[in-house]
Amino acid sequence: MAEKTEDETVTGTTTATAVDPDAQTAERSEDAAAGSEDIAAEAHADPAETPSGTGQGAAAVVSAALGLVSLTGGWPGTVAAARETLVGQLRTAADASVATQIKEVYGDAWDTTALCGGLFALVALITGVVVLVRPAFGAPGRIAQAPWIKSVAWAGVTLGAIGLMLAVLTYTGVLLGLPSAS
Repeated sequence: MAEKTEDETVTGTTTATAVDPDAQTAERSEDAAAGSEDIAAEAHADPAETPSGTGQGAAAVVSAALGLVSLTGGWPGTVAAARETLVGQLRTAADASVATQIKEVYGDAWDTTALCGGLFALVALITGVVVLVRPAFGAPGRIAQAPWIKSVAWAGVTLGAIGLMLAVLTYTGVLLGLPSAS
């Protein structure tokens, strides 16, 4: 069913025209779709202008995970320690003193475990610090770092610092040193 509207011309006379309601609906939906496309195009125009923080969030999580691995040990540290134990057994003669056997078989493996933990801790510490200082080197007016990213990065820095301290203390023999053979 057509709806009648009146159009006024410059001369002041009016004429009746028929308007199809389906045509009006189609015209409105086309305008709405065009408006939605414009909004979507503006939102995705330049990804560099609207950072999501995904990279910083991922780096913060990696930092915390590496800090945790530095404290608990990991597969690389276990494999390296087992290798050092084997090498120590091969190098040690059967008639070597007990002190030499302890040093070669257990001491080097212990130091290797501490060294691997220290490397994981150092990487965790550096990664966490980079995530925390990254906003200072960004463009002015950029979106601030999400609070959860800061929290996780601080966790990575803390775990990395604790892991590095424990690794140094273990490597130097201050913490859990090897027993003496005397």
